Amino acid sequence: MRMAQSLIAATLSQQVFKRGVSVVSTPSSSASAFRSRSFSFLLFSQRSRKNPLTASLSFSSQTAMGETPVAADSGMDAVQRRLMFEDECILVDENDRVVGHESKYNCHLMEKIESENLLHRAFSVFLFNSKYELLLQQRSATKVTFPLVWTNTCCSHPLYRESELIEENALGVRNAAQRKLLDELGIPAEDIPVDQFTPLGRMLYKAPSDGKWGEHELDYLLFIVRDVNFHPNPDEVADVKYVNRDQLKELLRKADAGEEGLKLSPWFRLVVDNFLFKWWEHVERGTLGEVADMKTIHKLT
Repeated sequence: MRMAQSLIAATLSQQVFKRGVSVVSTPSSSASAFRSRSFSFLLFSQRSRKNPLTASLSFSSQTAMGETPVAADSGMDAVQRRLMFEDECILVDENDRVVGHESKYNCHLMEKIESENLLHRAFSVFLFNSKYELLLQQRSATKVTFPLVWTNTCCSHPLYRESELIEENALGVRNAAQRKLLDELGIPAEDIPVDQFTPLGRMLYKAPSDGKWGEHELDYLLFIVRDVNFHPNPDEVADVKYVNRDQLKELLRKADAGEEGLKLSPWFRLVVDNFLFKWWEHVERGTLGEVADMKTIHKLT
């Protein structure tokens, strides 16, 4: 009986997987719970065959443990879809106190942001080489929010996990930054030890990306000076380049003039307009500690 159930479950899971839907189920020793889940999968498979366009649209099925998995948008890139539903962001209040967690998907839906005031913790890394040039990245075309815009070295979120929830000296955020620099830019952990990140400040901002998606983040600003090896992940990054201060000013001019279709991310522009050039001087002098202020949360728009 157990072998038959396993074979059925494997077959049904393959059918669902082929249709681009990620389904999370909870193991149960109850045969009736197993049959209930299997029946739901069969119904979905039958509907998908009747209308293939709905195969990867919103699908929910009550599991034995009461969880409701959500299917990804049909047009979303497979890698981004996985991250949207698997990554659990840290929800905070405006004083950066942890109040819960939510999927990356829900945290970036403007409808959710506006109706539930969802605010999540984030970080922005500014990595400089030994020439004090800043490494920029252009986000990939498949990114759900702000595709193909230029931004700072790495921008992402600490996740709701023990290693990235550590509050002391922003260690959880620094652990997350090390993880994402590897994921996005292929920078090995040994090139960027967590104790080499300098948290300089925090800012709170809200920015729509389009009619559906956007950001509402409490963003930790992390600076680091290291010569690194990098191998950008094309699922995350379209292009990279180092810039000095004059070259960055030229990028700003082009973005303001609408030249070459160049766009900058809103969080990067906020940092540039409020902090970056002043802090850059301290990068060159090796005195970043003098301008670090982790007590203030700058509310910027």
